[in-house]
Amino acid sequence: MHNKNKNSTIAEAYSSWAYDLKIEDIPKTVIEKLNIIVMDSIGLMISAKNEDYIKSLLDALNENGNCNLIGHNRKVNAFNAAIINGTAVHGEDFDDTFEGTPVHVGAVMVPAMLAVAEAKNLSGKEFLKGLAIGSELICRLALVAPTAVHRQGFHPTAIFGAFGASIGISTSLGCKKEQITSALGIVGSMASGIIEYLAEGTSTKRLHPGWAAGCGWQSANIGKSGFIGPRTVFEGTHGVFNTFAKTNIKPDFSFVINELGNRWECENLAIKPYACGTMAQPFIDCAIKLKKEISDIDQIDRIVAQVGEGTVHRLWEPLSEKQSPSSPYGAKFSVPYCIAVGLIDGQAGLKQFTNERLSDQKVKHLSSKISYEINPNDEYPKNYTGDIKIFTKDGRQYSASQNCLRGGRKAPLFKDEVERKFEDNLKFGNIQLNEINNLKHFINNIFDFDSLKLIDKIKFN
Repeated sequence: MHNKNKNSTIAEAYSSWAYDLKIEDIPKTVIEKLNIIVMDSIGLMISAKNEDYIKSLLDALNENGNCNLIGHNRKVNAFNAAIINGTAVHGEDFDDTFEGTPVHVGAVMVPAMLAVAEAKNLSGKEFLKGLAIGSELICRLALVAPTAVHRQGFHPTAIFGAFGASIGISTSLGCKKEQITSALGIVGSMASGIIEYLAEGTSTKRLHPGWAAGCGWQSANIGKSGFIGPRTVFEGTHGVFNTFAKTNIKPDFSFVINELGNRWECENLAIKPYACGTMAQPFIDCAIKLKKEISDIDQIDRIVAQVGEGTVHRLWEPLSEKQSPSSPYGAKFSVPYCIAVGLIDGQAGLKQFTNERLSDQKVKHLSSKISYEINPNDEYPKNYTGDIKIFTKDGRQYSASQNCLRGGRKAPLFKDEVERKFEDNLKFGNIQLNEINNLKHFINNIFDFDSLKLIDKIKFN
């Protein structure tokens, strides 16, 4: 365990621990979880390869280099590879999440570490070490002041992710302790990401993890050059938590530095079963539970969800927009729409968030009947739960609840569920045989993990 010097700042304390960490110090359970995160992230890169927002970035960020764009048989420089691959992972909001203040770790760290691994020819162990160090910092930062960053109008993944990418890459580049600290200070001036995308369901949220990954690459290299960044980037008067977070929620920096090496928060990362916003997931579970009890959807008079107050501004309001989302992406952050497809389709995968599904009149009609009530006893943000009641036209009532985020620490997905998700994502991206072979070769050059064997089992049309 790292002992923080009295005069050390938060960035210095974490940098010192990261510098001293050996690959042998990382528990097997953490390595196993990170392998799953890598597999999930690569599957999601493939699934988004044909989306318009990825095509836009391919046109915009096209400088040649030696880093792979997964699924595209194309190479660009490390900065652009991190941005494009990161945007692809997070593009459909189907990537891993951390409970509490939700942050998406794989969408930042996997593209960041893939870029540096290829650019600097890292070994699998070096890749894994940087991945673990950066992932852990993102999760720990998310615990410092729960909900405060969201309430200030920023996307936590965009802000905290930049620091994780920076330190993960810095350690992989062989930076000295003071250079790692400087890189963290530098990336604090690069971190960005406002949540105004909520207004019209636009694509900037998709870009946030990729931009954070790219900024990690730039800041790590700048820090290694001797450029100095502020040591007090986290706790300073104008540091992260006095700038990007509501100051009425007091930060507890002990979450960043206590029990480093003894407690691994990234071990608790959740794998999403559904392709939508984190807090909407338990409500889909409720809807699927009730699907078999509702023989005729048209007989539903109304549906009322019990929700935490902190989720309302992102997932329920304005209610007219949430009951009739204007885009498939906006639908991912609409609990009424998510409940509707859960009840009608019994699932909420990538196929449920398309223009075709969004325009279905049956889904639209049911979504319009769904509203919410604030439950003052809701456990958000400590726990993500779901609770819905269905009232039918003949006076009957049905109810269901979900007491935690399925896929999270309290109810992890089974191995076959994770593998099925990976397989479905590769198929959704319509990956070709030559791309499969290239992907296997690429993965094998960096590290060995089970998805190689899984790829061999997948039958493609």
